[in-house]
Amino acid sequence: MEAKAVAKYVRMSPIKLKPVADLVRGKNLSEALTILKFTPGKGAEIVEKVVKSAAANAENNFEMNVDKLYVAEVYAHQGPTMKRWRAGAQGRASVILKRSSHVGVTLKER
Repeated sequence: MEAKAVAKYVRMSPIKLKPVADLVRGKNLSEALTILKFTPGKGAEIVEKVVKSAAANAENNFEMNVDKLYVAEVYAHQGPTMKRWRAGAQGRASVILKRSSHVGVTLKER
């Protein structure tokens, strides 16, 4: 039995989210939430929100025991990139890439 949660089109680069996801992969739910709570940066807040959502799905939809849950899978994949333009030197235009991510969490029981 597994419970999932996905946050799509998060306006943050996956480069910033992947190290945070690596911190909690394989950890117990309570340990993972503690790690995310005390990890600085906005990436930890986003991953924490998705982990809490997956825990709520496990408890309410699948009637799983919250004390036995662990983070089986965490990913932060590249989403669509918005392209914006900024004026460059000598009449040129330089591109600004505003990246987004899809963050997903899967919880399983031990």
